Amino acid sequence: NWKSDKQPDLKSISDIIVYEAHVRDFSIDPSSGIKNKGKFLGLTEKNTKNDFGEATGLDHLKELGITHLHLLPVFDYKSLDESKLEENKYNWGYDPQNYNALEGSYATNPFDGLVRMKEYKEMILALHESKIRLVMDVVYNHTSTTDVFDQLVHGYYYRSWADGKRSDASACGNEFASDRIMARQFMLESLKYWVKEYHVDGFRFDLMAIHDIETMNLISNELHKIDPTIFLYGEGWTAGDSPLPIDKRALKTNVKKLNDIAVFSDDIRDGVKGHWSNVTEKGFVSGNEKYKEVIKFGIVASTNHPQVKYDDKRSYAQFPYSDSPTKVIGYVSCHDNNTLYDKLKIANPTATEEELVQMNKLANTIVLTSQSIPFLHMGVEIKRTKMGVENSYNSPDSINKIDWNWKHENKALFQYYKDLIALRENHPAFKMTSEKMIQEHLEFLSLDAPLLVGYTLKNHANDDQWKNIRVYFNGDSKDIKQTLDGTWKMVCNGEIINQNGMETINNQSITIPSRSAVILYQD
Repeated sequence: NWKSDKQPDLKSISDIIVYEAHVRDFSIDPSSGIKNKGKFLGLTEKNTKNDFGEATGLDHLKELGITHLHLLPVFDYKSLDESKLEENKYNWGYDPQNYNALEGSYATNPFDGLVRMKEYKEMILALHESKIRLVMDVVYNHTSTTDVFDQLVHGYYYRSWADGKRSDASACGNEFASDRIMARQFMLESLKYWVKEYHVDGFRFDLMAIHDIETMNLISNELHKIDPTIFLYGEGWTAGDSPLPIDKRALKTNVKKLNDIAVFSDDIRDGVKGHWSNVTEKGFVSGNEKYKEVIKFGIVASTNHPQVKYDDKRSYAQFPYSDSPTKVIGYVSCHDNNTLYDKLKIANPTATEEELVQMNKLANTIVLTSQSIPFLHMGVEIKRTKMGVENSYNSPDSINKIDWNWKHENKALFQYYKDLIALRENHPAFKMTSEKMIQEHLEFLSLDAPLLVGYTLKNHANDDQWKNIRVYFNGDSKDIKQTLDGTWKMVCNGEIINQNGMETINNQSITIPSRSAVILYQD
């Protein structure tokens, strides 16, 4: 059926909800109930169940309601020897070898090239039939060794400093010279190949700021000619200095110069849960008052809003670097660094499991009700842990796997995520399409409480059926009372979400529970 493969509908970029996964982690555990464990085909299987009869794998993704599955690298990478898979080594795949060939360890037979091509297409077909688009994680910023391109023209494809020393903004030993004409051409042709041959629906660019703005815009223009709905995004930072001038880099702070390309917001990530590398630092959801303004900055997707205080003296929310909510990815966790649960546990050693779950819910309620494009790390909805391993790129399955029985142990958490995604999907007010619209329809409340953020989405924002939506985030360890004027219906009380409304509140005070979100609306 490959010739009749049809992309799932996508009315607006703002409708996207990304879910990041790794082919092997997804199905390798016995609890997955999946036959083709650790393979592309594992993502095609239907009616798979955990030990308690609950949906796993592809059915789980459909149940959750995401729109885009982002898979960690599936091109051929160096660290795994495909001919010795019995050695069972693990890697994320950020060490590129052959950019335009698929990784054989994810195929049922690595010795026949046709098998991996066919099975990858079967996976994409199965995803598309399940109304899920595929994002490919691409790593053009560096190669596993410099032999990869030096075989063509020595030194041409890699940047060097004036003294001849190779530059290393990737912190992986080398740096691809995307601004050179044949290097640029290689990236463009490679990406076009993945779109045309394999029907890939989007790309995530590893360390995108190593690439120059001109190349990224050319890529965007050419790929959008093939598929106007393709979604492009990347890390708007480097891992070291580069000879490429700062004003030419595809940095987060240069996103206004990028055409239809989004960047990850480390502002909202660290503001919500605490600094990524300072693992003991608390974030807003665990009571750190210094991040209140950063949360507001995240809510408006790093755009310019008259009620957000920008401050060039702090590390975050220094200035409104984005001019569109669809150019910013809001997230709190990904494959890098600790899982959300592990980070919260390390930063809050005395917190109970119940309190950690509250923080988890609040963290991604902030993400999924903010105006940026939401991005979820696989397993966050079932309290994924990597046992505190911070960088698990080559850790064994025992650390990286998804234990699908977590879904049973965290039924209420999974249900909350499912209902939260459905709330965003059904209410366009949470996904406005322009900076101007956000300025007109999103109004922050003046609240003295240092750990309470509140705002109203007013006057049928983005043609929402609800006239006004009121959202509160309480990062404090104690409940906070608020008085409401008029009649409101509650749809989220911090514990559960019910879009039909749980209770009606009429000119009375309500309690915002500790470490929780409350959402209400008026017709």
